[in-house]
Amino acid sequence: MIEIKGLQKSFGELKVLNNIDLTIGDGEIYGLVGKSGAGKSTLLRCINGLEQYSAGSLKIDGVEIKDLSRKELRTFRKGVSMIFQHFPMLTRKTVYENIAFPMRCWGYSRAAVDTRVKELAELVGISEKLDQKPGQLSGGQQQRVAIARALTMEPKILLSDEATSALDPVTTRAILRLLRDINEKLGITIIVVTHQMSVIKDVCEKVTLLESGELVVSGPVDELFMDQPEELKTFLGEEQFRAEEGKTYIQVMLSDQDGSKGILSRMSRTLDIDFTIVNSEMDRYRDEYLGYLILDCAKEHMEKVGDYLDRSGIIWRYYRTESGEGTSCRDF
Repeated sequence: MIEIKGLQKSFGELKVLNNIDLTIGDGEIYGLVGKSGAGKSTLLRCINGLEQYSAGSLKIDGVEIKDLSRKELRTFRKGVSMIFQHFPMLTRKTVYENIAFPMRCWGYSRAAVDTRVKELAELVGISEKLDQKPGQLSGGQQQRVAIARALTMEPKILLSDEATSALDPVTTRAILRLLRDINEKLGITIIVVTHQMSVIKDVCEKVTLLESGELVVSGPVDELFMDQPEELKTFLGEEQFRAEEGKTYIQVMLSDQDGSKGILSRMSRTLDIDFTIVNSEMDRYRDEYLGYLILDCAKEHMEKVGDYLDRSGIIWRYYRTESGEGTSCRDF
């Protein structure tokens, strides 16, 4: 488990991380998202011990990272591997030799290296490329080599720093599926740094949004979507739904995990009420579809509709517009 409390990091007078509190459980895929300069990569480098933090605590499995000696830190880093946006390959070496490189540096036997390299090549889907040079591979294949190399020392934690940013959308999805597969098969904790919310939606269970070195939003990805905090909307650049000032609507949350499928037609028939859909959104989060409808109905029907949604186990809230800005609330 990774436990971060009151973490601060400064470069001279510039404060890069300010009072970060964060807990990442074993085996989670956790996202760190934010704009360039938000402090994401610096936090990642603190986690793997490449940067010393100025104040606060950062513990992995109960061990305070800043208290490790140089020798202890070197051993510690065997358990924390990293993949990057640009996959640094040894261009004159084969794929096999690139993957084997960390194990050879640590003095593993030839037999152990050969077994591990072939296992990892099979895992990441590049067994047929072992004799090729990096220049003969596509970007996605090179990233698979980098992932295999990062796994050679059997790390407990894999850090991904914008690892898909240089890839096309199809290849990005394939690499994200690979990371999920690795997480499920090996139980490795994966921390994903990205500025792409699509990456968070595809692969992460939980996410933290950083802004100017501060934690502004944190929680399970699906719950943040359902709650729709303003900070996340601002980061995504989403326009607020705007409608008649002072009017109240009903926002109905849609999920694969409840009875919300077809809820509008059922509710309309049961209550004999007509609704107008004034706004909606639907998106995929990992293996689940989540979305919402904003409905316009007569004020005298609001309580009846709320009672029906409660009985049906549907998450909902009132949605008001004040001074042209939408605000969600539970009370009417």
